[in-house]
Amino acid sequence: MTILLYDLVGRDEGRPFSPHCWKIAFALAHKGLEFERVPVRFTEIPKVEGGASKSVPAIRDGERVMRDSFSIALYLEDAYPERASLFGGEGGKAMARFVERWSQLTLHSFIGEAALLDIHGMLGPEDQAHFRKSREERFGKPLEEVPLGREGRLEAFRASLGPLRTLFWHQPFIGGEAPLFPDYIVAGALQWARVASPFPFLAEDDPVADWFGRCLELFGGLGRRVPAAA
Repeated sequence: MTILLYDLVGRDEGRPFSPHCWKIAFALAHKGLEFERVPVRFTEIPKVEGGASKSVPAIRDGERVMRDSFSIALYLEDAYPERASLFGGEGGKAMARFVERWSQLTLHSFIGEAALLDIHGMLGPEDQAHFRKSREERFGKPLEEVPLGREGRLEAFRASLGPLRTLFWHQPFIGGEAPLFPDYIVAGALQWARVASPFPFLAEDDPVADWFGRCLELFGGLGRRVPAAA
């Protein structure tokens, strides 16, 4: 049975951009599970599965509806143990939780501010109004002011990727010789930036960019099929 993945989009249904939804798209492909992406806009989220989820990603797998990206990954690992592991054991789950927190604090914090207006530009009018209201309440300032100075903060952001950069001197993926869920956590964040914004978050000669390119080519080019923002 095909799994349904409720996936965040803007005006263009063919450009899903949520970092959390991308984690699960990669995870489903890693498990070799058939899935269908169901496009959902910000203002449509309360209608997902009759209000069963307040956020996306959410999946329907037969009679089960699951939400929260990490919980979904754990569910897939337990529900399909005969398929390729997302974690490689309990230690891998613990590592993935660390990577999740690092990604949220290091990647999401900068990308979410630097790409804010670009994300707003991807949305339709109703979603734009919702997005502006919620983000201006979050940041305490007009939407247009949030990304100001992003060029001046870019060097520090790239420097913060040092742990990843040096890791890739020794191995091709965070998971080792092959990717695991921690790879999809970080790749999801960078795919969010790639799809939403033309801002150059990564330098072209960065080993992190090389790794991200490898991730985009996984599973028949799952990530590469969605073009980068122009």
